Order: sequence, then C-alpha cells, then structure tokens
Amino acid sequence: MPVIDEKNETEDDEMDQDSPDFDKSDDDESDSGSSDDGDSSEIDEAEIERRRNECLDDMNALEEQFFELKEHLCKERLGQVEAKLSEVRAEKALEYLEPLAELQENMRIHTQVAGILKELRIQNVKNQSEAESQAAMQNFESEKMLLFDHVRQELEDKIRRLEEDRHNIDISTEFLQSSNKRRKKGSGPLPHFTTPGDRRRKPVTVTDILFVYLVKHPDIVEDWTTIKKALKQSEKKKKAIHPKQEKHPFAARFEDGKLFYENEWYSRGHHIIIDNKEDSPVHASITAINTGEVWVKRSDGNKSKLYIAQLQKGKYTVRHVPY
Repeated sequence: MPVIDEKNETEDDEMDQDSPDFDKSDDDESDSGSSDDGDSSEIDEAEIERRRNECLDDMNALEEQFFELKEHLCKERLGQVEAKLSEVRAEKALEYLEPLAELQENMRIHTQVAGILKELRIQNVKNQSEAESQAAMQNFESEKMLLFDHVRQELEDKIRRLEEDRHNIDISTEFLQSSNKRRKKGSGPLPHFTTPGDRRRKPVTVTDILFVYLVKHPDIVEDWTTIKKALKQSEKKKKAIHPKQEKHPFAARFEDGKLFYENEWYSRGHHIIIDNKEDSPVHASITAINTGEVWVKRSDGNKSKLYIAQLQKGKYTVRHVPY
C-alpha cells in the first residue's frame, strides 16, 4: 500500500538523521566527560518517548489497514461462495454437474443389472415351480396306479374267496341232498361227491360200508369242507411260490442292486436319458435302485423316482447317454 511505503520511508529518514545525532552525542560525551551526562540522558528520554509514540501510531495505522484488507478479502470470498452456490442451485456448476453425471451413470448401470437379475430369478423360480409340479404330478400318477393295482388285487382276492365259499356251500348242499335221497330210498351205497361239471359221471361205489355208517353226516360234511379249503390253500401257496408272470411290453426287473431293462444293465451313478410320450427327453443320473423304484437326479438338480412297473408298461423309457 502507498501509505505503508511512505511511513516506512519516513522512518528510514528519521533513522538516518538520528544516526549522526547519536554519533555526535557519543563524541560529545567522550569529549565533555561526565559533566554532560545529566543533560544527554534527559534528551535521550525525550527522543525515545517521541519515537515510541511514532511507532505506536504506525502500528495502529498498520492494524487498521490489515483489518480493512482482511474484511475486503472476506467479502470477496463470501461473494465467490455465494455465486458458486447459486450456480449449484441452478445446476450449472461444473463441480456439481460432473459428479452428478457419474452418479446418474452408476444408477443406470445398477438399475439395468438389477432388472436382469430380477428376470433371471423370476425365470429360475418358474422353472423350479414347473419341475416340482411335474414331479408331484408324476408321483401322483404313480401312487394312483399303485393304489389302483392294490385295490384291484384286494377285490380279486375277495371275489375269489367268495367263489370258494359259494362252491363249498354248493358241495355241502349237494351232499346233504344226496344223503336225504338215500335215506328216503333206504340203505344203499354212499353217493359220490361230484362237482357241477362232473354230474353226468357215474357215482363211485364206496365198499367200506362199516366206516360210512360209523361216521355221522355233519362230520363228513365238515371234513370234506376242510379238505377243500386245504387244497385251495395249497394251490395259493404254489401260485405264491411260482407267481404268474404278467406279460409286459418292456422287460424291466431289479436284480443284485441293479436294474435290468431291455437287455441292458443300469446301476447307481449311470447317466441316462428319460423319454416320455408327453414331455421332451430329460438327462439324469441314477442315485438309488430298489425292488420297485429307481431314484434319479435330473440335470436341473431336482430328484424324482421312476417305478419299475412304469418302465414295464412303457410309460417311461430309459437309455444310456451316448458317449
């Protein structure tokens, strides 16, 4: 500032002017001796006081200039900040627009990725739901077939037992009727026990008349019924030992922990292709095999089971994966 420079020059001039005075005073002091000490000390004190006052005035002036300059700088800085703030509010400042554009780009990328992830997860849930529904439907159909076969077998057994009981009752009735006729006609040979298909044959004469007369008619009927039941039970046991093999279009059976299907062996860990008339072929791997079921793990990770009865009937067909 010009004021500060002028004051500095004034102080320098005063210092230059004072330096000869100090030199002269020193010379005078050396020449005059101790007699002039009192007068020079009074002059020095007055000069020091004057200079001190001048320095204080200069210091106050400098402080005022410093505060004015500081206030001016603060006002300029405040004006710049307010101008920048108005630009930010108006969305024109580069310091605001560049980070804003970067944030908007990141938001767009994140939104796009989230949308793709959402679609993929929805598709995954749909695929899992369809697979579970298909597995549940197949399980339902298999259980329904097994239940139908079980109920049919029970009904056939009941019908067979009823026919046996009716046949036994017919034999007992025929025997009683023949006994009554014999009693009416008098003593004679014991009539032959005939079935409805053998009624035209001639009766066989029993020669042991003594044994016949010693046994009562109700005992004979009871023994005859017991013999017929024993014969029927023996026939059932023979059928159970040598069951009648039903003819199926496909050969499938469980043997030694493996599945024998259409002249090929399948064991645990084999990769197979499951064909179905209704759906497309499915790749899977065998996880377990038992007497009536084959557990497989599909390529999508879901597990399901195939009944050997279904393979025999041709509802499902399996084959090895070609390598």
